[in-house]
Amino acid sequence: MTPIFLPLIGQYQNIGDIILRRPLAKWLQGDSRLHVFTGDAPAGYTEALQLRPDDHVYTSFLSWYRAGMEASRRQKSIYLFKPGEIQLSLKGMKEHLGVLPMAKRFKARGGSVARLGSGVRNFSSFYRRLITPSLKVSDLTYWRDQGSFQYLGHGGVMPDLAFAEGGELSRISSMENRRYLIVSMRGDRPAPNDAWRKAVREFAQKHHLEIMAVTQVLMDSARSRELAGSLGGQVLDWDGHDHMQQEQRLRDVYRRAALVVSDRLHVLIAAYTEGAAPAGLTTDNSSKVDRHFEAIGLKGVGQSAATWSAERIGQFLEDTLRQRESYLNTLGQARASLDGIRKELVSFVEAVRRREA
Repeated sequence: MTPIFLPLIGQYQNIGDIILRRPLAKWLQGDSRLHVFTGDAPAGYTEALQLRPDDHVYTSFLSWYRAGMEASRRQKSIYLFKPGEIQLSLKGMKEHLGVLPMAKRFKARGGSVARLGSGVRNFSSFYRRLITPSLKVSDLTYWRDQGSFQYLGHGGVMPDLAFAEGGELSRISSMENRRYLIVSMRGDRPAPNDAWRKAVREFAQKHHLEIMAVTQVLMDSARSRELAGSLGGQVLDWDGHDHMQQEQRLRDVYRRAALVVSDRLHVLIAAYTEGAAPAGLTTDNSSKVDRHFEAIGLKGVGQSAATWSAERIGQFLEDTLRQRESYLNTLGQARASLDGIRKELVSFVEAVRRREA
């Protein structure tokens, strides 16, 4: 079996970090053995990745790294960089610089290196120079947004891996029994203003929707409870434990939602993949939501609404709901694109296996 070394560390109290990493692990679960570094992740996070019993999970970076160097001595091995957000900062360079000797050794011994589903958070020319060696060592590279590709190059663009999760289009396309308007806003950003709250309340009343504030990231818990109170809605909160159960609870309400309003990218994606129309209203100037939805062909999903009137916000919500059906057609296209990437990755792994033979 071809050994594949893959770090899947993340924000352990963020369900979105599981959703965007799990598909890659699933794609690799063929005739290969995964060696996954999770760091000090709680059991709930690791369980939610749905690894196989014979995959090796490492909590120690040193043990994982040593296993990689030893594996490359015995057979051709594959290294995959972690999918998700790359911070172009000293802290964010840990993986890209720290594993470079192992990645180069894999290639020198006939193995390969790939990077799928990553995107940059900030655009720093200094750290771009630092990350360049790890870009060059990769044989297969796909970024999850056009901005990251244009800034860093070396490869192509793919949809975020989280678009692969969720319900079948035939099951989620119906509007029947969709009685919720989901809200979920970051706890580390300015709170939504009065215009935002007025527009959300009035939209929910007009469309006979119940407001449900949800916590998909533990640090947003207080914001979710506050929004539920001020909007006259319910709250689906989280205590940070049992990640799989919380994800299922979230998906259950997403499957019954007509619209989701959030500044969290993976709240929007998760609800969208269960059939809710995504309205990415941010309280700052971040382009993250818009860039990642543009990668699947949806423009204008993310909007900076801090200075918008209640009337303008309400019209945006109306426009978003009206386009729900066409948005779901785009989801089908995104999943077809991801299936093409999956097949390319399978062929990539198979090419290494043939060298082994």
